[in-house]
Amino acid sequence: MNVSSGQKKAIREAAVDVVRRLHEAGHVAYFAGGCVRDRLLGQEPEDYDIATEALPDVVADMFRGTRRVGESFGVMLVRSHGHVIEVATFRSEGAYSDHRHPDEVVFSNEHEDAARRDFTINGLFEDPIAEQIIDHVGGQTDLEAGTIRAIGEADERFEEDHLRILRAVRFAARFDFDIEAETARAMTSRAGNLKGVSAERIGQEFRRMATKGRWGPAMRLISNLGLEEALLEHAGRGGDWLRCDHLDQCDPPPATHRFEPAMAAWLLDRAEGVVDEADCESIGDRLVFSNQERARLGATILVHERVNAEWEGASVATCKRLASSAVFETCIELIRAVDADRASFIEARVAVLAETGLAPVPLVAGGDLLAAGLVAGPEMGEILDAVYDAQLEGRLPDRETAIEMAIELASPGHADG
Repeated sequence: MNVSSGQKKAIREAAVDVVRRLHEAGHVAYFAGGCVRDRLLGQEPEDYDIATEALPDVVADMFRGTRRVGESFGVMLVRSHGHVIEVATFRSEGAYSDHRHPDEVVFSNEHEDAARRDFTINGLFEDPIAEQIIDHVGGQTDLEAGTIRAIGEADERFEEDHLRILRAVRFAARFDFDIEAETARAMTSRAGNLKGVSAERIGQEFRRMATKGRWGPAMRLISNLGLEEALLEHAGRGGDWLRCDHLDQCDPPPATHRFEPAMAAWLLDRAEGVVDEADCESIGDRLVFSNQERARLGATILVHERVNAEWEGASVATCKRLASSAVFETCIELIRAVDADRASFIEARVAVLAETGLAPVPLVAGGDLLAAGLVAGPEMGEILDAVYDAQLEGRLPDRETAIEMAIELASPGHADG
């Protein structure tokens, strides 16, 4: 969902009001995490998290309609001027036995709250009333240097939550940052731990990388850090990432529709031959694709492979059917990434074909053939396809001629011939 600049401003004002009310009640309260990071990078956040010393019950008493979503973690949802703001009590955390959630949470202070977070650039606080940045972890220095650095001991941060390895890649690719050497070493040494992370969580990280960040650099980092086999299982060898890089140029983020094209680009860049339906199903299972995502990825790969294999010798009808596909434009960009001249040649032919209509309304439908006395069945679909191909090729001037052709195709003599 795209949030307008006006909506972002209204959300910030609502969040500032929550901080102001907490301050007036005598509590320390700050903006925390990603919203602080993004503003320092010149980007207007779409949502705001607030960290405070106020305990959950205090927050609930202060704000009408507060909802408890993570009471054991001190997380509350506060309504302010029609917007919902997440407010969490400062806390420290114990061990992560499941490598996802802390076994124990203790309400604490801002120093310990900052220290429990993943990366220094995400450990910053902001007092929006005093217009002051509070930095207990060196996040500002790393923001200015363009560095992703784990807070504290990198091995400990990644052992607590294995998915942080993939989050580091996402932030580095999104902001064009380098990963600090010790942080990168810890990521590589624990690559195998990613196999124990749920496919749903990994899939969501890939969606965020595809829709909000730069896809080529993300895939290159995953490969260079030795994470690809653990994440995607059937990774091939080599790969110059031409398609992944090109996607960032022709369809830059943020773009909510980029996930399936991005995965198609990765499959084709990683392929050691033709990408087939089994490859699409494998990656769909690994990243828990929805049925719609599976269908779009499968269609993209199929149309891309058909255009590559058939275009020069294909009939007018076949070219028009391919060119009218919903994924054709994506396929052309995937081809342009490796052969710009061929993509331009294909587009030039499509422009000529479009003069007579790439996907005109069919002259006849099933009801017309039933009215003409044809019997419903599998053969009717084949007849309709043949008639529509003739229409696409300009061989049928009107509906009557199309029905005559259908009747002729359905005749026993034609079938036997």
